[in-house]
Amino acid sequence: MADMGSFREAVTAWAAGGPGDPARELAARLPVRAAVLLEGPSDVAAVSALAASRDRNLEAEGVCVLSMGGAMSVGRFARLLGPPGLGLRLTGLCDEAERRYYARGLERASAAQQGFFVCAADLEDELIRALGVTRVEELVRAEGDLRALQTFLHQPAQRGRTSQQQLRRFLGTKKGRKIRYGRVLVEALDPDRIPAPLDGLLTSL
Repeated sequence: MADMGSFREAVTAWAAGGPGDPARELAARLPVRAAVLLEGPSDVAAVSALAASRDRNLEAEGVCVLSMGGAMSVGRFARLLGPPGLGLRLTGLCDEAERRYYARGLERASAAQQGFFVCAADLEDELIRALGVTRVEELVRAEGDLRALQTFLHQPAQRGRTSQQQLRRFLGTKKGRKIRYGRVLVEALDPDRIPAPLDGLLTSL
């Protein structure tokens, strides 16, 4: 049975240089109306967690949430999924530092840029600021990672960084940790403390 997971896989294969027909066929059958372009799987985990907390089933709504495997890929995905390709509405999150890649990639694909929401440093930074350092440390303890965090904080490279910068760095140090905390941090947020880029993205869909 065709589902959004199959479509996501078909699009990822297409973006990697494979054939486009499988994605085109699935897009017509599902039907898909919008694609959310995200840099990596931790962003996908955060968006999915927020959607679930608001009782939204994005797949059922015809929205495909995609990890592009890095900001540099935005032009390729926008070309395949936006006006020149499948004609889907494009939205997503980007980090402040990558904003110009997004602007250029979307412009080349004749896709609207106002559908993209900019995170100050990155989404983890937004989530840590929204929760506060103390609350994030409580969550790290609850997840069984306190010892790993303490070891990390003793590294010379962490001296001189703010607690917020240290936590953000810590989340990215081990494979899979960032993805897990993408969900954990969003689930711990009060509804009125959702970072503006994440809230804006979901509201726009």
